[in-house]
Amino acid sequence: MTIRLYDTGARQIRDFIPLTPGCVSIYLCGATVQAAPHIGHIRSGLNFDIMRRWFDYRGYDVTFVRNVTDIDDKIITKSAAQGRPWWSIGYENERAFNAGYDVLGCLPPSYEPRATGHITEMVEMMRGLIERGHAYVSDGNVYFDVRSFPQYLELSNQDLDDLRQPSGEGETGKRDQRDFAMWKAAKPGEPSWETPWGRGRPGWHLECSAMAHKYLGSVFDIHGGGIDLIFPHHENEIAQAKGYGDEFARYWVHNAWVTMSGEKMSKSLGNSVLVSEMVKHWRPIVLRYYLGTPHYRSMIEYSEEALREAESAFARIEGFVQRVVEKAGGVVDPAGEVPPAFAEAMDDDLGVPQALAVVHTTVRQGNSALAADDKEAAVARLAEVRAMLGVLGLDPLDPHWAGETDRGEDLHGVVDTLVRLVLEQREAARTRKDWGTADAIRDQLQQTGLVIEDSPTGPRWTLGPR
Repeated sequence: MTIRLYDTGARQIRDFIPLTPGCVSIYLCGATVQAAPHIGHIRSGLNFDIMRRWFDYRGYDVTFVRNVTDIDDKIITKSAAQGRPWWSIGYENERAFNAGYDVLGCLPPSYEPRATGHITEMVEMMRGLIERGHAYVSDGNVYFDVRSFPQYLELSNQDLDDLRQPSGEGETGKRDQRDFAMWKAAKPGEPSWETPWGRGRPGWHLECSAMAHKYLGSVFDIHGGGIDLIFPHHENEIAQAKGYGDEFARYWVHNAWVTMSGEKMSKSLGNSVLVSEMVKHWRPIVLRYYLGTPHYRSMIEYSEEALREAESAFARIEGFVQRVVEKAGGVVDPAGEVPPAFAEAMDDDLGVPQALAVVHTTVRQGNSALAADDKEAAVARLAEVRAMLGVLGLDPLDPHWAGETDRGEDLHGVVDTLVRLVLEQREAARTRKDWGTADAIRDQLQQTGLVIEDSPTGPRWTLGPR
């Protein structure tokens, strides 16, 4: 068994060989908590949740670190504009992110460090970089000297001579305008911490280098994040960490964006769709299906039509699961093995679309077994389906999803209640042998996109293709 991943640094798919046999260490750049999360933010968490689940399934002991950037320029700007403490804004949005991860079924990270809790580690890293000639102090700021690190820009495959990086606000005394700030001198009214070079606050890039070193050591397996982080964030992380003496990440894995009208989803562009709003109109498990089943390196163009297609596709899977559970008279254990074709797809750079095709093929086989009244074969297919859905975080029988309609944000429970009232009227018509009324009710429901099935335990509705 060999898992292969596309390594951004190598610019090719290559075999994954863990640093420590049987163990996998992952650092994911998490939330900058200046605003509530939109679905583009959460996509990264979902993609790496699936990666983590697949390594778990393959028997690896996974250490998964996802940081929280709770201090940066945007948070400070919002603090001043709103007249609120910076930490209040950060904490409120950190809770919103964690709620978004949780509602979409992401497993909690092994560690979730906040940047402001690791100032000591940042000071130590800056001290080491200054001693090694990679950093310098100027006007209370600490800058990284990019020309001191010959490998700078290798991840993004750029030429330093072509790079024109403007100076940031208050970043004075640079030797080269392309040098980046690791520490920013204190300004009146802004949060600051004491260092040997004066009070100030950390730069974004330094935070991740220091936290990755703290929790995963000088070398670890995988560093992840969105493709927009390759430059400058990940380039600067590499320069700091390797300049400090770390080997740092051995594989770099990046997920693509969620776009709207071809543009990256972003609060600044005004085209973001908040997770908290989405789950009021779509079942969270359907939203996870929509965001998590395209290949992690493929762009997702947001549209209502695509969400409806995801809803219908998942309904076919869920309907099969429900029918077999009814047939078997109980829940089928999901502890079985996934089919070889599913494993082959997932081992090949987390090929979720190909793996999902195996899920749907197995569902069709299970439905054929149900039609032939072959209970044993149907139960066997359900065990495979549940094992595959468990890897994808989409098992409708997982206890996480059991209270999905009780969250107060999901309209599915309301719709279910209304549909069942209409179905009771249909059943009453059938009881009095008023077949015309019963058929008319069924036809009207089907025109709304519902599929009505008469089962031994009573009528059941599912969403059909739209």
